[in-house]
Amino acid sequence: MRSFLILLALGSLALMVACGGSGSSSNVTSTITSVTDSCSPSTITYGQTSQCSATVMGTGNFNSAVTWSVTCSTGSCGSISASGLYSAPSSGTVALQVTITATSVQNTTISGSTTVTVNPIQPLNNVAPIIVDSGPTGLNPPSVNVGFVTVKVCVPSTNTCQTIDHVSVDTGSSGLRIVSSVLTIPLPAEPDSSGNPLDECLVFLDGYVWGPVQTADIYVAGEKAAKVPVQVMIPSTSSPPVPSGCSSQSPPGGNGNEGGSVDAFGANALIGVGLFQQDCGPGCVSASPPYPVYYDCPASGCNPTNVTLAQQLANPVASFTTDNNGVLIQLPSVPDGGSLNPTGSLIFGIGTQSNNGLGSATVYPVPDTGNNAGDFTTTFNGTAYPASFIDSGSNGLFFLNMATTLIATCPGNNSGWYCPAMSPDNLTAVNQGTNGIPGPTTNFSIENADNLFNTNNTAFSTLGGPNPGAFDWGLSFFFGRNVFTAIENMSTPGGTGPYFAYNNP
Repeated sequence: MRSFLILLALGSLALMVACGGSGSSSNVTSTITSVTDSCSPSTITYGQTSQCSATVMGTGNFNSAVTWSVTCSTGSCGSISASGLYSAPSSGTVALQVTITATSVQNTTISGSTTVTVNPIQPLNNVAPIIVDSGPTGLNPPSVNVGFVTVKVCVPSTNTCQTIDHVSVDTGSSGLRIVSSVLTIPLPAEPDSSGNPLDECLVFLDGYVWGPVQTADIYVAGEKAAKVPVQVMIPSTSSPPVPSGCSSQSPPGGNGNEGGSVDAFGANALIGVGLFQQDCGPGCVSASPPYPVYYDCPASGCNPTNVTLAQQLANPVASFTTDNNGVLIQLPSVPDGGSLNPTGSLIFGIGTQSNNGLGSATVYPVPDTGNNAGDFTTTFNGTAYPASFIDSGSNGLFFLNMATTLIATCPGNNSGWYCPAMSPDNLTAVNQGTNGIPGPTTNFSIENADNLFNTNNTAFSTLGGPNPGAFDWGLSFFFGRNVFTAIENMSTPGGTGPYFAYNNP
């Protein structure tokens, strides 16, 4: 409904209209004295709108209607409707000054003009697309529940670069690790303090990776980590060979050296964007004897060695100039039974731009030192499990065992997964950080993994398996939630890291 405000002043009739209005022009003795217009907001970006209104002043029974027009100096100016709604062009790279003119219908020689500024949309350079698909072309076996991004690596301070797709996103580790057969550019070696080649052995929950430490510039989305140590993962048959101090750390029943090939690793590379600025921290600086993580590798053989923080693999996010205090992973909800190739976002920074605020997420602080560094407490069926954590690099919800959960595991080759008799099995747990404040109840479900694997889907929110004594909230947990990982010693709106934060759907 259109409303009119009539003002009587000094014997003249002023008629104010919001959208052009209407009136009678039958009184030929009436006159138009002025037209003024305004638009709100007066500054917008490409693709947005601004509502304009006109005020027509006159004498007698004048016509209050106006026609609208839009002009600018160059290019497309956008459009304006009969009701005064201005629509800016959908895209542009330069600021545009648009003149909006309201012209009297009764007397087309009288008009009023105002200016609307149309600014380019400022790109958010902190977003890397994530896809949860079957992995690199030809991967055998295809992956499930792995989030991948694309990363560009360069020889430091040069234009010698390589773009690598299907890089696994891991909030459970720190640093970039590349399968050697994928890398095609000659990254410089990162020597140890004696000038010898420096290699690393990193142990995961299901195996280990081994290979030299090299140096690269890393680009993800619009962010850059300059001249940071990375690992090139090599097969056990390459040189230098895997030392026994490394291979002996492979978890019981694990896969051994997982970094020898793309098939063994399940990705072309892995980017660790976890809680810590380095992958080993102060423990690898001065331990006596040195931890079997970094190795001094002269021609005579490799031996564990201490390294400085600067020589350790670095969390690339902590090395960014901005948006460097953590990450947010956003993935869509996935229904029971799974989805095929869903996409989401790896967003850098927490509270640093308009797209990475904590919102309603609950913060769960975690310790940054000690045996439980990076862990929080999950309480399930009245029992607390203090060695629990959130990890996008785990491709399921791994928790407890069949004797504790009373959930059957799958037969045969899928015995590492749960196959509940009643599927889905709906469960609840409560997580708590070091602040001692329990968070809201977290609901989750487990479906029969055999049934899930018999679909063509690549993403499952209900895929789970055993992990005695703790909860590993893997990628299944991320679907439908905003999950934040705050880096140690970095300031954020939720406090200083490290912490996890997430909202329940």
